[in-house]
Amino acid sequence: MTDPNQQMPPYPGAEQPMPPPMSPGQPPAYPEAPPYPGAASPEFPVPAAPPGAYGVPVGGYQAPVGGYAVPPATPAKSRSMGAIALVASLVAAIVVPIIAGVIAFQIGTLVPTSDLISTANDSNSDFSFLSPARTQVLWAEITFWVGTALGIFALVFGIMATAKRRGRGMGITAIVLSVLGPGIFFVAVSIFMGIGAAVAAPGSF
Repeated sequence: MTDPNQQMPPYPGAEQPMPPPMSPGQPPAYPEAPPYPGAASPEFPVPAAPPGAYGVPVGGYQAPVGGYAVPPATPAKSRSMGAIALVASLVAAIVVPIIAGVIAFQIGTLVPTSDLISTANDSNSDFSFLSPARTQVLWAEITFWVGTALGIFALVFGIMATAKRRGRGMGITAIVLSVLGPGIFFVAVSIFMGIGAAVAAPGSF
């Protein structure tokens, strides 16, 4: 005998009873999922340092005593080489032509003007016409060779000073003056010799 108050199980395919309505504003309650067996994060052992390994000191590495030392400044190179080359080039390109010009003026006053003109027109003539001023001609030659030696010296020292940066600006100036020196010498000799010849010409005054 069955109890008449006992509810019978629902018939398959029958409609399920509706759950009671929830109050507005209350979120639906979901049942908590059971923990998955074995889902706990495994704990891995921390690897130990191999024997003999270098350990970091406690507190970190300390700064070296005194800190970073600034390297000493490079001493400035001497500019004496460029200065010597510049002085030699000035003597060769300015002083020597002035001295040679004074000597050439004396030669022009001692040598007859007609001989100077004929020698300038004849390229095969000798220089015997300079015999009246042989002493001045000798000094002119000495002055020329002194200026040549000083010019070569200034050229070599100017190149060295420029390459070694020991007075580079003065070295470049010395190179330019030593190259222009021979031209300045011959121009000065020609001009002053012509002035001397014009002064010594008869009837010039």
